[in-house]
Amino acid sequence: MSNTRRAAVVAIVVCALAFTIAVPLRTYLSQRSDVTTEQARHAALQAEVAQLQARKAELADPAQVEAEARRRLRFVMPGETPYMVQLPEDKAADQGSVPDQPAAPDGPWYSRLWDQVSGSGG
Repeated sequence: MSNTRRAAVVAIVVCALAFTIAVPLRTYLSQRSDVTTEQARHAALQAEVAQLQARKAELADPAQVEAEARRRLRFVMPGETPYMVQLPEDKAADQGSVPDQPAAPDGPWYSRLWDQVSGSGG
């Protein structure tokens, strides 16, 4: 065989090997990045599970549940008198936010809808 034929055969063999290795190598690199992403996600989920388990342990105490009910739901025990203190600053803040709200609609929703569809209302 001449040198040209040998070079052509070697080039064909090298190209075949390159194509044979390229696809699995690309798959390997892609899967390796996916594994890294999933490991980070798994670590975040484990941290969230640990946080939720700590919260569950806190709420196992009846006193903690009662304190949460009083604070968040404003529950009171029978015989207690609840008081709601509203400071002057709170009233000023509430009055300042009222103009941001839309005006109260007049009439039922279906008559307002009909007015909009027929074009007779605003």
